[in-house]
Amino acid sequence: MITYNNSRTIEKALQSVAPWASEVIVVDSFSTDTTYETAKKYATSCEQRAWPGFRDQYNYCISKAKNDWVLFLDADEEVSPELALEIGQRVEIDQGSYDGYIAHRRNYYLGRWIMHGGWVPDCEIRLFRKSKGSFVGALHAHVEVNGRVGELKNYYYHYNYRDIADQIDTINRYSKTAAEDMQREGKRFSYTDLLLRPPLRFLKEYILKRGFLDGMPGLVIAVSTMYYVFAKYAKLWELERNGREGG
Repeated sequence: MITYNNSRTIEKALQSVAPWASEVIVVDSFSTDTTYETAKKYATSCEQRAWPGFRDQYNYCISKAKNDWVLFLDADEEVSPELALEIGQRVEIDQGSYDGYIAHRRNYYLGRWIMHGGWVPDCEIRLFRKSKGSFVGALHAHVEVNGRVGELKNYYYHYNYRDIADQIDTINRYSKTAAEDMQREGKRFSYTDLLLRPPLRFLKEYILKRGFLDGMPGLVIAVSTMYYVFAKYAKLWELERNGREGG
């Protein structure tokens, strides 16, 4: 687990794995709240390390594990008892048939579980052999495994935003990083992207993926996602403008 100012959720997250995990490893990026103190109560290995970016911090964290099998959990997530039981059973029963497992996540937002829209389905490799897999990518770093990948049936839970203001703050940070990643990868700004991609994303998530069935939370998710897409392309334009003016 990597952490930074997660005092709202970290204890629940660690309590969901500490009773059965043979080791609990936390790498904190110098939190200014009580996150680090809480982590030390549950972790078998806990340290603070300057933030190098998602991919590098993830990979550093898993490198600290003594065991080959690792489960990565964010500080605002929780492993359900059913999933914890399934993990133990599958690793034993499958006897090395797989080198990683996809896990499914259910998101809790604005007082309800989100069952439709752009947050469904929500799944990725979370359990894997560190000798066979690692994190790749930038802002949305994810695990790639060199080997066979199975799938777990039970859910882990995600309690991502404290409120709408917290969500907007996160969008502001992530859209800046996304724009920087796009520029680094050679992506150029275009008005077509800025004008068409945000409303198309809204239509996809709210209408085609039936986000409207989740009521007001579904609408907020679709609108905020549309805003995120707009913001990252607008910030890409700003980066290019600043680069031209600086040159």
